[in-house]
Amino acid sequence: MRSCCIPACPAREPSLGLRRFYNMSMPSNSDMPHSEPEKSPRVNVLGVGLSPLNLDLAVDAVDRALGERNKGYVCVTGVHGVSEAQADPAFRRILNGSFLNTPDGMPMVWMGRIQGVRHMDRVYGPDLMLEVLKLSEKRGYTQFLYGGGEGVAEELREALLRQFPDLRIVGTYTPPFRPLTGEEEAQLTQQVGECRPDIMWVGLSTPKQEKFMAQYYLRLDATLFFGVGAAFDFHAGKVRQAPRWMQRSGLEWFFRLCCEPRRLWKRYFKNNPLFVMRVLCQLTGLRKYSLE
Repeated sequence: MRSCCIPACPAREPSLGLRRFYNMSMPSNSDMPHSEPEKSPRVNVLGVGLSPLNLDLAVDAVDRALGERNKGYVCVTGVHGVSEAQADPAFRRILNGSFLNTPDGMPMVWMGRIQGVRHMDRVYGPDLMLEVLKLSEKRGYTQFLYGGGEGVAEELREALLRQFPDLRIVGTYTPPFRPLTGEEEAQLTQQVGECRPDIMWVGLSTPKQEKFMAQYYLRLDATLFFGVGAAFDFHAGKVRQAPRWMQRSGLEWFFRLCCEPRRLWKRYFKNNPLFVMRVLCQLTGLRKYSLE
């Protein structure tokens, strides 16, 4: 386990234009107490509520929540996450209890458009991360990196600072591949409390990262938590991303399968056909899926 913390400075106040756009009064400093953000309406995909967003709307919602110090967690969910939620009601409630649950895969987007949300588009975790970091560099929002394999968080920190020289990354923490002990929880709580980041990026696998965020987001002194999974490896340069055309056509799963067949074959050859069958049942009314 490796960790690093750099003292944080107070976050900058959002622009007057943004205040007027949202018709709200923004906080003047980071000492303002946290509050819970309002949950937006959701698109129902097999009982999992997806936020009806595109990338621009997601970044606007994040900016507003950070400005108001609204505490919550953001999930980025595709076929794998929805499929995991079918056999795990507790995990489904975690997804549905998020501040945002963005459509991470094109099948989520297609389901939203079928349900009449024409503006819905993919909000891919690695893209969302870059856009929020770009916003953070402008606004002065501070970052904490939690997750990845040994040394990945530090490599990611260095890569991000090359891309965003004015970004303020105030801490990193590489957790063990098991639940945290009481001593490790205390260490993490102290470290995050000293850093007080605006954003905590969680780079674990699904559903581990979502369960971590739901368990700890009220206990750690950070405002918004983002579960972005493989984005840590992508942006640290350790794993290749699928070409954009494959992402837009819903074929990213095939690219990832070719890159990591031993790890992913069971997930895709089991989950993808089951997902299609379940969606057909939902769309034809053969089975009802309620949003808990």
